Amino acid sequence: MTKFEQAIQLIDEKNAMDPHTTIVEEKEYPTELLYSLRMSQKLGEFEPEASNELRIAARAQHICRWKILRSEFEMTRAGYLNWREELKKMHAQLTAELLLEIGYDPAFIERVSFLIKKKFLKKDEGTQTLEDVICLVFLQFYLEEFAAKHSEEKMISIIKKTWGKMSAKGHEAALKLPLSPKILALVTKSLS
Repeated sequence: MTKFEQAIQLIDEKNAMDPHTTIVEEKEYPTELLYSLRMSQKLGEFEPEASNELRIAARAQHICRWKILRSEFEMTRAGYLNWREELKKMHAQLTAELLLEIGYDPAFIERVSFLIKKKFLKKDEGTQTLEDVICLVFLQFYLEEFAAKHSEEKMISIIKKTWGKMSAKGHEAALKLPLSPKILALVTKSLS
């Protein structure tokens, strides 16, 4: 088994411990394992020549996310942003520990951590690609669920913020996603 395969296996083992589950096509998955599989699949479609650093960062993007609860932070915009920052640090730290265990060199590990922390969005090509993939996965697999819980006004705001984080290539890919008519209408309205 290559170091890369070991890294993916270890990330999947961690995410398989998620106590939350999601059912897709009558099959039950640990929620964060499903998310990481979707991230890898989408990265493969969006950027087939992605580096191993980027492939690992995509797979580990939500590693053990359930360990830091949103409810541990104030229910404000600032609280939300603090929660997200703590998650990024934890994801990067856990992934770095796994990569070190496998024997990856410090430069490789540093690059993966940099990507997971989403440093230099819009300036670093790898970070931008990761953000595009995150947004595409959100739009394709999670937007419908969000729409069921929030007002149209809130959804338009979320879609606009998501769109603002994406590159032109990301926008192009997003417009080709297999979205439901309801979600497609919402996206169209948000972008007009």
